[in-house]
Amino acid sequence: MDAVINFFKEFSSMLPTIKVMDIVDILVVAFLIYKVIMMVRSTSAARIAKSVLIILILAGVTQLLNMYLLNYILDKILEIGLVALIVVFQPELRRMLEKLGRKNVREILSVKEEQREIDRVIEQTVQACEIMAKERTGVLIVFERSIPLLEYQKSGTVVDACVSSELLRNLFFTKASLHDGAVIIRNDRIAAAGCVLPLTENHNISSDLGTRHRAGIGISEVSDAVVVIVSEETGTISVAISGMLKRHLAPQTLEKLLLNELAPQREEKTRNPLKLLRRKQKENKDAKK
Repeated sequence: MDAVINFFKEFSSMLPTIKVMDIVDILVVAFLIYKVIMMVRSTSAARIAKSVLIILILAGVTQLLNMYLLNYILDKILEIGLVALIVVFQPELRRMLEKLGRKNVREILSVKEEQREIDRVIEQTVQACEIMAKERTGVLIVFERSIPLLEYQKSGTVVDACVSSELLRNLFFTKASLHDGAVIIRNDRIAAAGCVLPLTENHNISSDLGTRHRAGIGISEVSDAVVVIVSEETGTISVAISGMLKRHLAPQTLEKLLLNELAPQREEKTRNPLKLLRRKQKENKDAKK
């Protein structure tokens, strides 16, 4: 208890000496730590971070126990490991820098701008899927999250374009050369189209599911991606997440699901009330039919 009281006494005595730049310094470090945590959320990155933490603990223990040789080896591993980490996380670092370069200062400091962009991407995707479902056009859209899909992106054609309903419909147009593959969406842009995805190895899924659905489930099993699928035979909309398939979704349900998965921090009350009212009216009309 005395240690806690002493800590707060020392902290209160330091408060008058804190300058504005000290606060800025702390906020910048906190922001960088947050970005690093977000970067290592993926399964592979988390394993690497866990390994580094174990080596750090072992290095500390060997130093306390005076195990000089083992401590020397671990120190050298950590020195080399810093360079190795930069190589391992090169795709994530490059993507972060590319995203930073595309934004101006106002956009970097504004979370609302990013939230509006996510809403726009989801809205355009839902519009395209609704139209293509009526036209019985096969669709396979993969929303990349924390686990990079660069390996599968390389199997397709680089697009690097803004997400729009018209572009998605053109990419999946039956006579288009890329319509049989998957579209990968990274952040707010279409990264690639015509991509080849791994098929699921789950033999318990329904036999009426074709290659498109099996590929969608497959990529959701090996990553944390959200996959939207439209059946070419029935026109039904499905979503695959973590190897689970949700089928026969209405466009409104698809929109809600994508918002929950891709923008979980958003609350219903923060969205446009007019848009919510129009959606409610549409849902009531559909229910009457």
